[in-house]
Amino acid sequence: MKIPEKVDDWIETLDTRSKEVIKISINSSIEEIIKNANNEYIYWDKFKYKKFPDKVKAEDAWACLKLTRTASKKITQVKDKDGSFFWYWLPDLILKDLSLVDKRAGGEILADDPSISDPHSKDRFLVNSIMEESIASSQLEGAATTRKHAKEMLRAGKKPRTKAEQMVYNNYHTITWIKEIKNDPLTPELIREIQMRITTETLEDSESAGCFQTDSEKRVSVWFQDLQIFEPPKASEINQRVEALCDFANQPESETEFDHPILKAIILHFWLAYIHPFPDGNGRTARALFYWYALKNEYWQFEYLSISRIVLKAPEQYVRAFLYSEIDECDLTYFIAFHLRTIRLAIKDLQQYLRKKRKELSKIRELDLLSTHLNFRQGALLRYALKHSNDFYTTIKTHQNIYKVAYQTARADLDSLEKLGLLTRKKIGHEYCYYSTPNLYKKIKGLLA
Repeated sequence: MKIPEKVDDWIETLDTRSKEVIKISINSSIEEIIKNANNEYIYWDKFKYKKFPDKVKAEDAWACLKLTRTASKKITQVKDKDGSFFWYWLPDLILKDLSLVDKRAGGEILADDPSISDPHSKDRFLVNSIMEESIASSQLEGAATTRKHAKEMLRAGKKPRTKAEQMVYNNYHTITWIKEIKNDPLTPELIREIQMRITTETLEDSESAGCFQTDSEKRVSVWFQDLQIFEPPKASEINQRVEALCDFANQPESETEFDHPILKAIILHFWLAYIHPFPDGNGRTARALFYWYALKNEYWQFEYLSISRIVLKAPEQYVRAFLYSEIDECDLTYFIAFHLRTIRLAIKDLQQYLRKKRKELSKIRELDLLSTHLNFRQGALLRYALKHSNDFYTTIKTHQNIYKVAYQTARADLDSLEKLGLLTRKKIGHEYCYYSTPNLYKKIKGLLA
């Protein structure tokens, strides 16, 4: 990856080539190119390669595009290192994604979904979603662990053994805790608490957890693929900048000024990442702030979305969106557009998952799985076993951890399924592991015949 090149000052282009710019601004071909560029929200490094009409210079077309972007800009309270304010505007692609978020991520969209309609299914689904987010968010910050291994650790309630496992463990419990404090006002102390929970036992200097950097320390920089991509503001400015961030988060809705809650959540994410107040854990803390504000504003379905998992598929795009916003005259629209796109893809993933679950549920219902033979925990376990028949196994501790029941209750559940011939038990080390029996589907069908 390379640092995006800076484009020449488009204002200067307007000053020196105003006639040419005005002339092409009424060209329908240029208008279409600008429209498409705003629909993709591309920067100069891609825009300059567009196919322009003869004798039209890319720099002149860029000046036309910048006029459209700055005409309706809204100034934020986020300042860059030189004291300039970041700003954004609302092209159609952002309005479209915000509309989707309002329709799909607010209200009680999942309340009547048959695939997770009962509270117990929702609990398991929620635990799974938080696991996905905590694992992906940690992997974005360099945690070298597999998704499968990390999930096994969390499901079984095991203590982490490596730094990577500790990062995942911290993230999981912090995201869970954020639900409890979603109605609290944001303060510097709360931000430090979030970071401290996220970085527990993962820092070289454990005493730096929950502490902003000071002038006496070497300021951290942001690196990506062995390339230094960002130098944050001076440490002496951290306290003032964090105070301003908290004031913004706590501002009540005004009758004359309105920021869409999801836009505010994204701005908070960017703002903390830009300040970079901590020696480590800034990205995870910024993403936690985003979730905090979304849940605070009753976009409760974000509990079920793993946005970091989408970002993990294309981390360079995440970095570029951040850099474009810094390089292109503080245009925060790049970062907002990227973040909304990841939310849209996360919602799409959720919908695909629910469709898959509905098909599975239809198959299970044909067998009347939730009969008098089984309780809800056993039924959910067998659904999961049917889905993961090739590599399924569980333990008493795992079952106990997922359903928050006593050890004896968890053991009774599994032993009962073993007696019915649906699970087989093997002793591995110091604990028993329960595996699904071969031809589990047929055995369930025979049991309920």
